[in-house]
Amino acid sequence: MGNCVSLTATRRVPSLSASKASRKLSPIEAPPFHLPSPLTSLPPGGEFAKGSIDLGGLEVRQVSTFSSVWATQGGGPDDLGATFFKPSSLPDGFSPFGYYAQSNNRPLFGWLLVGRAIGSGDVALAKPSDYTLLWSSESSNNLKQDGHGYFWLPTPPEGYRAVGLVVTGSPEKPPLDEVRCVRSDLTEEVENDEYIWSTDGFSVNASRPAVRGITAAGVPVGSFLAQPNNGMITKLACLKNSASNFTNAMPNLNQVEALMQAYAPKIYFHSDEEYLPSSVNWFFSNGALLYQRENQSNPSTPIKPDGLNLPQGESNDGAYWIDLPAEDDRKDKVKKGDISSTKVYLHVKPMLGATFTDLAIWIFYPFNGPARAKVNFINLKLGRIGEHVGDWEHMTLRISNFTGELRRVYFSEHSGGSWEEASQVEWDGPTNKPVGYASLHGHAMYARPGLVLQGNAKLGIGIRNDTDKGSSVDCGERWEVVGAEYLGVEAPPWVNYTREWGPKISYDISRELKKVERLLPGRLKKRFESIIRSLPDEVLGEEGPTGPKEKSNWAMDEK
Repeated sequence: MGNCVSLTATRRVPSLSASKASRKLSPIEAPPFHLPSPLTSLPPGGEFAKGSIDLGGLEVRQVSTFSSVWATQGGGPDDLGATFFKPSSLPDGFSPFGYYAQSNNRPLFGWLLVGRAIGSGDVALAKPSDYTLLWSSESSNNLKQDGHGYFWLPTPPEGYRAVGLVVTGSPEKPPLDEVRCVRSDLTEEVENDEYIWSTDGFSVNASRPAVRGITAAGVPVGSFLAQPNNGMITKLACLKNSASNFTNAMPNLNQVEALMQAYAPKIYFHSDEEYLPSSVNWFFSNGALLYQRENQSNPSTPIKPDGLNLPQGESNDGAYWIDLPAEDDRKDKVKKGDISSTKVYLHVKPMLGATFTDLAIWIFYPFNGPARAKVNFINLKLGRIGEHVGDWEHMTLRISNFTGELRRVYFSEHSGGSWEEASQVEWDGPTNKPVGYASLHGHAMYARPGLVLQGNAKLGIGIRNDTDKGSSVDCGERWEVVGAEYLGVEAPPWVNYTREWGPKISYDISRELKKVERLLPGRLKKRFESIIRSLPDEVLGEEGPTGPKEKSNWAMDEK
């Protein structure tokens, strides 16, 4: 019998005031977001999705029940303002660390950690000794707001640190028992995450640990950072997972399988896409070759279907690279991929002090097609620019280890990417499976269909990333765990191949650009070339890419 896990939470939003009732409601004033369907059960084992996590002397839980304290109706993303919330309906014996804030341009979908000290020894939590007023909205005469807001920084006792802020609707200081400070050795440094709101030099951002990776101990509390306009420095921290069993709350392999069944994304390819994905095994079995720089007499070797003859370890020193079959007919076949063989490759990793599980879902394409550009109203084919053998792209699902709930989705976009809250992604029907869109030829991942211009969107010049609903792959149908260090999963040989999956550039970018520039008016030629040359190698195709394990996000957080 699996553990029953609720993936929804009740959030209390106050009734509308007369002023709110007379205007159009913002998304955050609508009903809170819930995943399309609940995850009903998980296989048993361990502490994953049990509701609480022991950080080593400090037990924490994730709460999503709030009451609003103060709101603005202007500024921030889409100029819709922001709302600040107090946690409510706390578990018995647990105390909050701070308040929650969210921009008003999306439905309410937040969380905060609450904690209590456990075990013997020094007390992990303490009440603040005082509060300092960081900022108030009293002087913001042009600000659309519900009353006035006052932002307070807790003053921690000696040996403790504040990890969150408090917001009130009156100038009186909050009670000393409103939040708790945390013993210094149970904290880590923080930095700004996504932008929430600002006005008159006062800015609010979500917070995250400054160091993030599969071994990093920093744990976010779900609160926010605020920077006043008076030069005051607000020193806040996040929590630290100092438990001896750092990954105790991570899912086992049976639970990972259940998570993939629940959340595996559906990826759409452009309806004009010529270069589709395949499995790695299909690529190797259909004639992919390994080249060795030092063996000029017999430079290429067929790669075994399981990749057993690929060199292991070392560094990306240029000594080896992979290429397409030598025969033209086989080369053309392999370039186009084989969507029926496609398998996605899963790296399961602890993140944010092992309070979240990241499922990095990698997809392989034998070939990345030529790029296209937009220059004002002119669309251009860029010849061979952008072409390269071997293309690795991915989506990452971030899942709460407290509840098993999908919270965020990362879409890789060439050398970078972007996070989307679960409340903002598209879903595959009434399921909890998010949808991703792979761009034409370049295969960058996006949350929505359409055109994304990479370059200078204001000038209307850049590489086109076009997406729509062509053929698709359900990532839950064929997948393989190729990395889960905390479970001791043995990676297939190709994962530990550190060199490039394609040869270095075999064409002259300057020559290709000159061909294109002949089609442009004189005033656009230099501007176009400057923007194109500023794009990363991953877009221009100057080098074959390395495999997933060589990317920085294999061991660290997404960029």
